[in-house]
Amino acid sequence: MIRAVQLTICLPTYNERENLEPLVRALATVFTENGLNAHILVVDDNSPDGTGELAYELARSLPFVSVLHRPRKEGLGPAYLAAFRTALAAGPDLILTMDCDFSHDPADVPRLVAAAEGADVVVGSRYVPGGGVRNWGPLRRAISRGGSLYAHVLLGVGIHDLTGGFKCYRREVLEQIGLERITSRGYAFQIETTYRALRAGFRVVEVPIIFTDRETGRSKMSRTIVLEAIARVPALRLRAARGRL
Repeated sequence: MIRAVQLTICLPTYNERENLEPLVRALATVFTENGLNAHILVVDDNSPDGTGELAYELARSLPFVSVLHRPRKEGLGPAYLAAFRTALAAGPDLILTMDCDFSHDPADVPRLVAAAEGADVVVGSRYVPGGGVRNWGPLRRAISRGGSLYAHVLLGVGIHDLTGGFKCYRREVLEQIGLERITSRGYAFQIETTYRALRAGFRVVEVPIIFTDRETGRSKMSRTIVLEAIARVPALRLRAARGRL
């Protein structure tokens, strides 16, 4: 049994109709089995496949589910920023982010929550001992591992998986890292939030996870997202050096 805390899980969705309900049901089982006081906030960017409508149906039948509907797709960063503001207003102790495609195992949620008892940010890490990835080809592995290593070296931080999206934040972190100044839209958002937390003096730890590539739906990775991350990392370092982060 995990120490009693109030947890909000933010699920950004775009065309995840096939994955959403199974994931919500799996998380509900995890909540029950581990005594978690948890809420799920689905953030849908007007998915054309009806994900938003399904989310509303789930919210009507499940008291631990709510929906934030956004008018258009703007990227992962803006979706999470909107989710964080909505979640913080409800007063949870912890806010957790994860993908909606089962690449992040719902069964790992309690481990991240437990680790947050001694840390401010917990990163579900593919690149520490015990972590790894499944069902990725060589190119995708190289892009992901190379991106994290690139950010790790250029930013000079000890975190190995800077691009991962399975993370648990104490609310104080999100209140103090300047969400209003974050402009990253793609996976650079994950790098920026962790870097800002470290620069603000918060303790960030990594918990090993196995990341499994989605079986249903399409990946949101794109060339634009990769290029943004490449450009964003040195820009973050420069802004930090100038005291403007």
